[in-house]
Amino acid sequence: MKALSSLFVILLFFPAALFSQPVDETLQKVSEAIADKRWDQAGNLFREAVSLDATKAEAYYQKEVQKTCEACPSMAFELATYYKANRNVEKAYTFYKELTELVPHDVKYLSSCAELEVLRGNEQEALGLYQRILNIDKDNLAANIFVGNYYYFIADKEKGLLDKNYAKYKAPTRMQYAQYHNQLEQIVISDYAKAKTYLAKVLQLFPSTEIKKTLDKISQVESIVK
Repeated sequence: MKALSSLFVILLFFPAALFSQPVDETLQKVSEAIADKRWDQAGNLFREAVSLDATKAEAYYQKEVQKTCEACPSMAFELATYYKANRNVEKAYTFYKELTELVPHDVKYLSSCAELEVLRGNEQEALGLYQRILNIDKDNLAANIFVGNYYYFIADKEKGLLDKNYAKYKAPTRMQYAQYHNQLEQIVISDYAKAKTYLAKVLQLFPSTEIKKTLDKISQVESIVK
């Protein structure tokens, strides 16, 4: 009974000791695989290490893995997906951001990084990433949806402010109307036009009632300035 109690105390207060050896052994095997240029095996072993102890695996990656190592992207991906699955947005973003630098033309990494930028409230940064995606794949659905809607909301906000200011005139003069018309025309040929281009592409790729409604709203604004 005394021996059982002692074992319970060890399990309760020293659980890390039970797992540190397996993860250390696994990370040692990662180092050996890297030294032998067995890149796929290094990535698979690192995935196992992440599942055993993500914190320790991350520390190993940061201190021991050269960014020029061919296994580096797959290891960064393991950390990124682990933290994303565990809803650690900042950690996941850190590694997806690194992946966009390690493999700058991989749409999968750019897309994940853009999604996380949106979750972090950085829509301007997400826009830049989605535009990079469109430079690689002009038919990317998610990128066209985001960029099209981004410019539509910007244009709609500008128009709303313009309409609000114009409504202050109880009896607008011709000059005031002309000024309103010219400013609205600038919004139409800039942000509304950008929105229309990307959303029209979305409609080509995927039939969407909501996108069709948005394009109809843009057409209505266009008709005002014609």
